[in-house]
Amino acid sequence: MTGLSTTRPAAHSAGSDIPAWVPRDARHYLSHVEQGRPIRALARSADCHASTILRQIRKLETRRDDPLIDDALETLGRVSRRTSPRNTERPKMTQPEDPQMPDDETLMSEARRILRRMCETGAMLAVAAEMEKAVVVRDGAGGSSTRTAVVDRPIAQAMALKGWIATTGSGRITRYFITAAGRTALEQMLQQEQPRGPLGFADAQADFATQDDICARPQSSRRARYTLAESPLAALARRRDKDGTNFLSDRLVQAGERLREDFELAQMGEKTTQNWDRFLTPGGDAPAGSFTGSAPSAARARVGSALADLGPGLSDVVLRCCCYLEGLETTEKRLGWSARSGKIVLRIALMRLRKHYDETLGPGSAMIG
Repeated sequence: MTGLSTTRPAAHSAGSDIPAWVPRDARHYLSHVEQGRPIRALARSADCHASTILRQIRKLETRRDDPLIDDALETLGRVSRRTSPRNTERPKMTQPEDPQMPDDETLMSEARRILRRMCETGAMLAVAAEMEKAVVVRDGAGGSSTRTAVVDRPIAQAMALKGWIATTGSGRITRYFITAAGRTALEQMLQQEQPRGPLGFADAQADFATQDDICARPQSSRRARYTLAESPLAALARRRDKDGTNFLSDRLVQAGERLREDFELAQMGEKTTQNWDRFLTPGGDAPAGSFTGSAPSAARARVGSALADLGPGLSDVVLRCCCYLEGLETTEKRLGWSARSGKIVLRIALMRLRKHYDETLGPGSAMIG
């Protein structure tokens, strides 16, 4: 290739509007394919051999058979072309707004939520053509399936481009599964979360407590222990009752999953925290706010309404097991209950929670989205 400049170009020159989370090989691909930069120039910029850049470009080209990766590169390519030096002298034309790729903070927040769901046994991400949303579906007992999360398509595209999820086939509905790289990334995200104390329920809610409570509370280095493979609710749903039926029906599982989805959605958006302790004591006030407004505010109001309706004890067990993914044995010890009593109380709490959702949101509102 010819036309190499004597001045070393800046690294990652695929465009200043490209999000920082975009992998280096994708940046090299966009710089070469969309902006026409020579491979040797990219190699000098990255301080590597030209064959390394060539392998990265060829690998990205073969990965475009994946619909999420193809859509992500197409969107990023349009951004890269707009910022290309070759387009500076062209007259600007009015064009429809391109779909926006997520920024770093949004991607990390959403990926933490979705990857935790995809770590559960039997979970996968289903993406349909021309649909703006993707859904995480988990296979249950008897061939049933439960929708556990909904994610915007640009978030799914970003996770696929980073190699956190991958598909093994194609069709009208493409199914994605979490990869080893996705599990490693999730572990790193969870390690950055604030530790939760082991001394009681209040210490287990640092994410929702007020700043004054956090400062006054003794800090602990221990974490709440749970498995990434599945939630306590999913494990309990596979158990059989004495008559051979499932210990938890699909409707009860959906109620618990709905609470967890609201709980996770409430932590997104503006940095507003909520202390749930006052709703779990006798005489506690109902949460302020309504079900309308921003999505995090509405989710926060729905969680608070559900906890207030369940009252002390029942709200404690569903919040620990469904939202904080605390095991039943740990919950029994911390609450001072007798062994093997937690699953009975949890089932009663889920029955009450299911009734609450039917009365407040309607029987057809199993999940958000």
